[in-house]
Amino acid sequence: MKVPVSWLSELVDLPAGTTVEQLDAAFVRLGLEVEDVVRPPVTTGPLVVGRVLDIEELTGFKKPIRYCQVEVGEAEPRGIVCGARNFAVGDLVVAALPGAVLPGDFAIAARKTYDHVSDGMICSVRELGIGEDHAGILVLGQAGYVPGTPAADVLGLDDVVFDLEVTPDRGYAMSMRGIARDLAGVLGVTWRDPADLPLPGWAGTPAWEVTVADPDRCDRFSMLAVEELDPAAPSPWPLRRRLAQCGIRSISLAVDVTNYVMLELGQPMHAFDRATVNGPITVRRATAGERLTTLDGADRALTDDDLLITDGSGPIGLAGVMGGASTEIGDTTRAVLLEAAHWEPNGISRGVRRHRLPSEAGKRFERGTDPEVTVVALARAAALLAEHGGARVVGAPVDVDTRAPRAAIALDAGLPGRIAGVPYTRDQVLEVLTVVGAEVAGDGDALRVTPPSWRGDLQEPADLVEEVVRFRGFDEIPSILPTAPPGGGLTERQRRRRSIGRALAEAGYVEAPAFPFTGTAQLDALGLPADDDRRRVITVRNPLSEEAPALRTTLLPGLLAALARNLSRGLRDVALFEHGSVFPAGEGVRAPLPGADRRPDDETLAALLGAVPAQPWHVAVALTGHREPRGWWGPGRPAAWADAVQAARLVAAAAGAELTVEQAERAPWHPGRCAALLVGDRVVGYAGELHPKVCEVLGLPARTAVMELDADALPEPVVPQARSISTFPPVRMDLALLVPEDQPEDRVRRALRGGAGELLEDLRLFDVYTGSSVPEGQKSLAYSLTFRAPDRTLTSEEARVAFDAAVAAAVTANGAQLRA
Repeated sequence: MKVPVSWLSELVDLPAGTTVEQLDAAFVRLGLEVEDVVRPPVTTGPLVVGRVLDIEELTGFKKPIRYCQVEVGEAEPRGIVCGARNFAVGDLVVAALPGAVLPGDFAIAARKTYDHVSDGMICSVRELGIGEDHAGILVLGQAGYVPGTPAADVLGLDDVVFDLEVTPDRGYAMSMRGIARDLAGVLGVTWRDPADLPLPGWAGTPAWEVTVADPDRCDRFSMLAVEELDPAAPSPWPLRRRLAQCGIRSISLAVDVTNYVMLELGQPMHAFDRATVNGPITVRRATAGERLTTLDGADRALTDDDLLITDGSGPIGLAGVMGGASTEIGDTTRAVLLEAAHWEPNGISRGVRRHRLPSEAGKRFERGTDPEVTVVALARAAALLAEHGGARVVGAPVDVDTRAPRAAIALDAGLPGRIAGVPYTRDQVLEVLTVVGAEVAGDGDALRVTPPSWRGDLQEPADLVEEVVRFRGFDEIPSILPTAPPGGGLTERQRRRRSIGRALAEAGYVEAPAFPFTGTAQLDALGLPADDDRRRVITVRNPLSEEAPALRTTLLPGLLAALARNLSRGLRDVALFEHGSVFPAGEGVRAPLPGADRRPDDETLAALLGAVPAQPWHVAVALTGHREPRGWWGPGRPAAWADAVQAARLVAAAAGAELTVEQAERAPWHPGRCAALLVGDRVVGYAGELHPKVCEVLGLPARTAVMELDADALPEPVVPQARSISTFPPVRMDLALLVPEDQPEDRVRRALRGGAGELLEDLRLFDVYTGSSVPEGQKSLAYSLTFRAPDRTLTSEEARVAFDAAVAAAVTANGAQLRA
């Protein structure tokens, strides 16, 4: 909302000597953010109002040129050359005389041009720095100013404009009336309400019949007919200047007047060409198939949520949003229907967004307007049209009013002080509520406050408390910071999660957090079966995206989307990870809805917490390209399913747990290259290669490897015990075992470790072989075993006994054979 200080000073008795900085501070104190303070451009030298006495058309040049005699308050008129053609003899203009310097350091001097001496310049608004229109010069009209009058005051060149950011809950501040009331209250001065007008004694019957079919969406609808409007009458310069200062373009007298009243009173209006309105007016909702061509020329399909203004021909306006093209004010309009109404804000907000039609009127209606001023706004507009366009009112106004009385709010006079921590007295609270415009009744501290009609945002005691604090000053609230309790450090779970992230980052993975939302399309892309538990999702009531309306049950969609995005940017070797919550649907217990009037009791809190779905913490990785880079040292190594399994082992090690691995089948992994990750007998995740079809759907390279596991399912870590370091030499021995090809290597490893006993220090698989020398259906696993005793040097016999025991355990548990 742009607020010219000159307009504000007509409504508020500003203290003498009030500076721009003081006004800025007052607006901030009211909670109105000052986005900008627009100061007029500097103009020096003689700049006066002039009257055009004579115009001589010059010929013989490439473009039309005029030589004008302009009266500027001196003994003789000035001769000025001008190329503009939008003025006539008798018009008042702004003349910059020699010696003037216009914005942009544009100095004016007498000079010969087009065979005449131009003794000054007739100015446009762009040359004066007060607008962007340069199609013609600024015409002030034909009356109202004496030639020779300094033009600075006329143009508002000393006027400062505040650009205020108004929060959505304070629609009353989208008008000069609302700003003036608040400013007068905080400054403690008097003000004049522009809505406090005596209504004319209109005679006769209403000129139009009106029916409101949806009073819930429109509880007051007012119309007034005027005729004999001079369609050629221009808007007076003071009105056009204020519209320009407030960022609104001048169109015509009828439209400019409605915009001016909107800025002044906060009541948007619409003007219909009365000659084009056919039959009675009805306010109703749209029906299926209806269409409306709006003033911007767009043909719009309507829904049953759209509220319309209609006549006998159908829709003529989208209520509170934009008028229809069929009843638009034109160059020949002489009879006008003025409309002012109070619309339900939420419906207007939906219409503005549905049709993408933001407007100054829509901004005010969706924030809430004052239903008391609809008829006052009509009277104000009619008076301006009569004054400047010769119009007269026909009949009495239509005023369909179905409003219910505003409910009173019970307020304890001590509540503002208790909440703010400031000892406000009862009289101070009453003073603020009176300044706001509320009616206050009640004895003692038990008050009943009826908010004014223009404050639809005041609905609960907390709203009144905010008003008291705001007007008394937020700076009065003491700033007392509580003493911070000593920290307890990170919890064990927090340390575990950080350790997991650090371990993956140190292994070369880059963290790529994603939004925790998913949709059917993302789950379909993973090839999940219809009965998969991951398809049982919790849907968000108002999602950020209709394509992803549910909370995720797996980390893979977001992680794989990040992988594909990096590949599309030209990267080839990518290893990403994410750890975060997933949200399986579970039983879906409905949570109670506690009231806001008191603290929920323990039973309600327990029910609320019990209704919160489980949110297990998962870890996932995805990698493709080369895991080890190629270079002069060799060809490198592409990422494979084993890297995904190794990432799972890293996660488990960081969490203080140990995994075992078995072959498995689970979407979206390749059936033959999928490993189940187990802790004991419990499956905590899966790792391996993505299914080729999933890679194709997601645009990923073949053999992309992924892993996901439930970190919360890993056992709680025990306090690690440091191993003693032996100073005695190790004994190293190798063996190769033949085992069935489908036998998990992890089982063989566990058998060897269990059979070798305490002397086994390290066990490492260094070769897996299937070839001509290995029987069909079997594979060869080669291990390196390191034995060491903590207190002595092992003898070869002791090492051999431990070695043989390991081999025997592997043979017994896995049907293995020692390979020669």
